[in-house]
Amino acid sequence: MSTKAARRAFHERAGRALADPALQRIIAEGQDYVQTHLEPARAQAWWPAALEEIGRVRSETLAHLDDYVAQFASNVEAAGGHVFFAGDAGEARRHVTELAVQRGVKTVVKTKSMVTEEIALNGALEARGVEVWETDLGELIIQMAGEKPFHILGPAIHKSLEDVCELFSRSAGRQLPADPQALVRYARETLRERFLTAEMGITGANFGVAATGSVVLVTNEGNGRMVTTMPRAHVVVMGVERLVPTFPDLEAILKVLPQAGACMRATAYVTAVTGPRKTGERDGPEELHVVLVDNGRSRILGGRYAEILKCIRCGACVDVCPAYRKIGGHTYDSVYSGPIGAVLSPLLFGLERYAELPYACSMCGACSEVCSARIPLADQLRSLREDVVAEKLGARSTGVGFAAFAAVAKRRRIWSALEQAALPLVAWAAARGEWSSIPGPLGAWTRSKALPRPEARSFRAQWRNKDRR
Repeated sequence: MSTKAARRAFHERAGRALADPALQRIIAEGQDYVQTHLEPARAQAWWPAALEEIGRVRSETLAHLDDYVAQFASNVEAAGGHVFFAGDAGEARRHVTELAVQRGVKTVVKTKSMVTEEIALNGALEARGVEVWETDLGELIIQMAGEKPFHILGPAIHKSLEDVCELFSRSAGRQLPADPQALVRYARETLRERFLTAEMGITGANFGVAATGSVVLVTNEGNGRMVTTMPRAHVVVMGVERLVPTFPDLEAILKVLPQAGACMRATAYVTAVTGPRKTGERDGPEELHVVLVDNGRSRILGGRYAEILKCIRCGACVDVCPAYRKIGGHTYDSVYSGPIGAVLSPLLFGLERYAELPYACSMCGACSEVCSARIPLADQLRSLREDVVAEKLGARSTGVGFAAFAAVAKRRRIWSALEQAALPLVAWAAARGEWSSIPGPLGAWTRSKALPRPEARSFRAQWRNKDRR
């Protein structure tokens, strides 16, 4: 897709979101709920120190990532597991698919995993005749709907009870009641059979511990332990940056992540998997395979955006973003939405395709303030805008407009003459109140909002007269 076509598609998606009052209400309620419950956590005395510690641990890991990756891989294999390094999404898909085909796998159960969404793993498995079941309730809903995640942690937060009822009824082949307990019961009954029969379980990883070769999962539904213990083979697909040096380095992360991500003091399940089932052990997989996915991360690590790889995927930036509040997750057209997606998607998948995302931002800086890993997200979004301009990927009209503005603004006499010519129009507009519509190319400013009433006098005129007040 060309940059121009991608830009047009972005604005079409944003327009649909802005025109959907039900969606606007759902997003606003979700953000307000999170902020109401998260503010007391942020006010705790230990919170700032925990964020500093998370930033320190993640910076240390990235500064010596090659060493920690080597240590992690060595310890995974020492514990009886197997490690595969995937340079890109295609390599990762092919490796996991071949593992399934070689073992005659008919059914796969999965936990929530952004990386498997990123590499489009489900479709590759299904193309080889493997039945894939998402077992996280939100992921199951969007799998049935054929959609991308709407939120980095709550993939189906945009779905109403009626939407879920319709999806589950279609899957069941009968009408189910629009009752949350009944729908959860149907999901539980359906998935329990898959847990018992699946030959392979696939998970992501919140973090890998280099010192032990352990894979740590943070979940709330119990499905993670079913997926990691019941199938014969367990496959972990994780970004190559998702490491910490030691178990104590997880302490601050495991304190902050549940509260920043789910408004909970502690998550329901923290599972650490170290190797496959040992002789004499009663449960666990016979095989453990860890797929470390690069897919552009090494390229980011060596540049000025390396700090984005510190992200712990808590979703805090999404839950304060005013742009996300209006356009929602699907407008980003990526598995990563909100501020983290506006930075990460252009870096991983190409600035040409995602040149509009750095502009899906009011530059309020709230994302930088709440980031659990102290990533300067607003600064990175501004830098990406500079890249868009430098690579001439922005709309031509925008470039021409700013060039004309710069040419006039640098010439005082021309600026003053135009200012004087515009004053009658501004005075007329001031008398009419707020601007609910502007004709011509500037009309985009008033399609979804009204601009405040302009002042009848210019700023320079007011400044000259400031001492007379």
